[in-house]
Order: sequence, then C-alpha cells, then structure tokens
Amino acid sequence: MAKPGYYPGFSTLSQKEHWDGTTRALIEKRMASAGPLNFFSAVEAATMQAILDCLIPQTDRDELHQIPVLHAVDDRLHEKRFDGYIYEGTLPEDESYRLGLSCIERVSQARHRKPFSELDIASREDILIGLRDETLGSDWHGGRSLPAPHFWSLLLQDAISAYYAHPFAWDEIGFGGPAYPRGYMRRVDGRPEPWEKDEVRYEWLAPEGSQSDSYKANEELYSKSGHHGDEGSF
Repeated sequence: MAKPGYYPGFSTLSQKEHWDGTTRALIEKRMASAGPLNFFSAVEAATMQAILDCLIPQTDRDELHQIPVLHAVDDRLHEKRFDGYIYEGTLPEDESYRLGLSCIERVSQARHRKPFSELDIASREDILIGLRDETLGSDWHGGRSLPAPHFWSLLLQDAISAYYAHPFAWDEIGFGGPAYPRGYMRRVDGRPEPWEKDEVRYEWLAPEGSQSDSYKANEELYSKSGHHGDEGSF
C-alpha cells in the first residue's frame, strides 16, 4: 500500500493553506527530500537504520511514502538539539549514540559474528529485547556511562518523535494537522472534522519473522502491578 493507516484518502497536507505561514514552512521542510547524513558514519547509519526497521517498521509503505526517521535523528544530533539535561554519570546524547551503536555492533559480533545490519529480523529483535530488559550481560560494554536501558529509552524516544512529527504519520493516525489559526470545532464524541475522514479498521500484520505479534508473560511486571495474564510483547 502507498500509505498505511485507518483513514484512507486522508491527507493532512491538503489542509496546509489553512495554516499560518511559519507553520506551513516548518511542515514543508519536513517533507523535503532527505539530504546527506551529517552525524552518523556509514557504519553507524547502517546499524541505526536496522534498529529503526525493528522499532518502527515501514514495510507497509511504498518507497515514495517512507518517513525519513534516520535523517531526522541525524539532524537532531548534528545540530545538538538536546533535552537540556543529562542524567548524572551519563554521557551527552551525541556521545551516547556513538558508544551505544558501537556496543550494539559488539554484541552482534559476539553472538552472531555478523554486523547488526546483516542479521535477520528475529536476531536483531533478540538483541534489542536484551537492551530493553538489561539482559545482554557481559556482551554490553556501555558501562555506567551508558546503561543498556538508558540507550534503549534514547532510541525509542527519538524513533517515535521523528516518526510522528511527519505528515505521512499524521495521515496514518488521522491527525488533522496544526489547529492554528482555523482551530477545531468538533471537540466531543470523537467525531471527525469536515476535512477529516472516518476511521476504517483493518488487520495489521507485523513484518515476516518479527516477534511483534508474539506475546510473552512478564511475571515481574505483573506481580508489581497486581495484574496477571499473558500480555506483554516486544
């Protein structure tokens, strides 16, 4: 499909004439063709893209509607647009990425004797699940300056922020775009605005080989929360 989502035919950009000039220029800049990478090296870029393919797969988008998440993260790090704070004992975000991606490569080589970008999707996800759950053990060399869960959080935050800042993602979730200066009128009952589309659900399938559709019990999580069951997945 060209663009996935539950709102077929909807285009946020079709409403851009209703936005103020500054907002329109900002959003159109996000739609510009991705230029060269300025922060990531070629090796780092290959590793990072493989990670992003697991975190936010875009196999259901055609080539013309891919969201350039890698370039958005690269721009942020190159321009040093950081959060403005740092956890005690940890590295700045750009240094965290340098170290974190090299650690991912070391784990991949230690376990599979291959670069991370050459692994199948299940093997990539096994490493990322270990990163999330802090179960990579001695294969992780981030040390106290980059604990595995800290790098996982950094990756996830950047991937989600970059993806959902793009108009193609807004089309996917039916977001009507910037409200200024027109605003929204239908603020109750979840009804669409006149320029929006009604929701049409369909079954979403994870990429072949992915663990995204497999569910595993997390006893520690549910014992702490007071819930029980087999929910929980990658």
